[in-house]
Parts: sequence; structure tokens; C-alpha cells
Amino acid sequence: MDGGGRYLQPMTAYRADAAVARAAAFEPRRPSSSRFTFLKPFRSSRGVRRRSAVVPLERRLPRFLGTGLALGFFGAVIFTGLLQGGHLDDFVRTHGEPHHALARAVGLGLDQVTISGITQVRENEVLAAGGLHDKLSLAFIDVNEVRERLERVPMIKTAAVRKLYPNELVITLTEREPHAIWQNKGELFVVASDGTVIDLMQDESLVNLPLVVGEGANLRNKDYMALLQAAGPLKDRIRAGMLVSGRRWNLKMDNGMDVRLPELGAADAVARLVKLEREQKILEKDVLAIDLRMPDRIVVRLTEEAASARAESLKKKPMRGKGVDT
Repeated sequence: MDGGGRYLQPMTAYRADAAVARAAAFEPRRPSSSRFTFLKPFRSSRGVRRRSAVVPLERRLPRFLGTGLALGFFGAVIFTGLLQGGHLDDFVRTHGEPHHALARAVGLGLDQVTISGITQVRENEVLAAGGLHDKLSLAFIDVNEVRERLERVPMIKTAAVRKLYPNELVITLTEREPHAIWQNKGELFVVASDGTVIDLMQDESLVNLPLVVGEGANLRNKDYMALLQAAGPLKDRIRAGMLVSGRRWNLKMDNGMDVRLPELGAADAVARLVKLEREQKILEKDVLAIDLRMPDRIVVRLTEEAASARAESLKKKPMRGKGVDT
């Protein structure tokens, strides 16, 4: 109390929780911590039982599971019976593989094959090369395998295969064009521009194709074509190109004359031949071979008759020198 009998603080009583809060305000603060405590959920002391959601068994199983299992069981039984009884081979011969037969039964058979881009290959050859027949089903055909099998055929350059459901297979082919005839070891082959052997020479309509002779000449037939173009007016008089040692060409002319070309600069040598024919009619002379391998000279080989005639003319010709009258 003060000197007048009064209290210095009010006499009102504080609530217990307020007093605690005021006391806590004056207490020193403890350092904070990064640890958190997760309280367990409160449980009633009366032990109330939690309800669990009960899903019926038929709702937890996939639809049509029973039907699928039944069909699988009967299918396994039938397959085992066919296998043990020796009837599976007969079934495959008659109806094809079981998976193909099943696919055909549901409407996915191979009923139509459309082939485009062929002029020299026949349809039955394409089907046989692709392994296609009526016991297959469109669903289980591997188009990549069919394409690879078709491209192994020498006449076929590229193949594209696609499915058109429910039952059509479309095949688009690019054929190799006959580019030249290759003679090797006494046999004639038709080859493409890249040297691929297409077939044996059996078609008389291809006899006018350029002829290359010798081992590896089929792979260099483009080089020979370039020489034919360089020959210009003499192109039709060249019957064949013979590859010598895989390095250079000899030209066989229509009169049997051989023209030997160098390994380098063969086109320039052919141009020299054209000039010789234009100025001296070299191809009309009694010459067996013309050697153009040296750029600064021409070597000719005469026939036996021409060589004998030349030798006789040289004997009759007066010669200058010691002991000879001039």
C-alpha cells in the first residue's frame, strides 16, 4: 500500500492460463530446433471399431477372366491331344500354323496381295520369294521379313510391304534395269548398272546391250559406258570392252581389231582413235591391233598378209649406205 492506505496494483485476480502466459513471456527463449515430432492420432478410450470398405470378389477380378481361363484350358487340352496323337502335322499341312488358322477364323486371313512396280518379274515369283501363300494370316505376317526376302531377289532393287486390314497385303517393288551383258568364264550374264548379276543371258531381246568381258568387268561397266560415249561416231563399231588385269580396257572393234587403251587417260586415247579414223581411216587398214597406251606414239600390229607385203616392199626399196649404189 502507499502512504494513503491504497494498493499500488489492482486487486483483480488473473486467470490461471493468463498468469501462465505472462510468466512465459518473461522466461528466456530457448534456441529453436529443426526436429519435428509427429503426434500419433488420438484414439478413443472406448475402443470404437473402424469400418473397412468391403469390395465384392466379382468386382476385384478382371472382366471375362473366367471365360479366358476356360478357353485357354480347352485350347491347351486340344493342342496336347493333337500333339500326342500325331495330328498336329496333318493340321499344319491342311490349315497352316495354329495361330494363322485362328486369325483366319476371325476374319484376318491373307485374301488379297496387291503387287505394283513389276515389268520383268512375274507375280507368282514375287509370292514365292516373299513366302506368301493362302495359309497365312495378315495379323501374323512380319512385313520386314517379307521385304528382306524380296530384296534378296537379284532383279528386285527395293521393296515396300504394308498391311491393309482386314485381309490385304500391298507390295511395291522397284526392279533393277538390265544395263549390260557380262561374259565371264564362257558364260553370259545380264547385269544391272551397279554390277549386280540379274540372271543368265536367255532373252534374245537383250542382245544389243553393251558387252563387257573379264573378271570384275561387271563392276566397272559404268567406266566402259563412259568410253562408249567418248567414242562418238565410232560407238556403234565397238563390239565389246575387255577388262585386262582389272586395270585397263581393250576395245574389240566390229572388224576384229583390238584397240589397247591406257589405264589412265583412256577417254583421251579413244579421242585419238576417233581422229585417226577421221584422218587416215585406220580401221579400214590391214591392222590387227592398235596400241594407244603411250601418249606420244601409236603402235600398230599388221596382219600376216600386210606384214609380208610390207616386208617385200622394203626389200625392193633401194637403201642408202655403204656398198649400195644410190
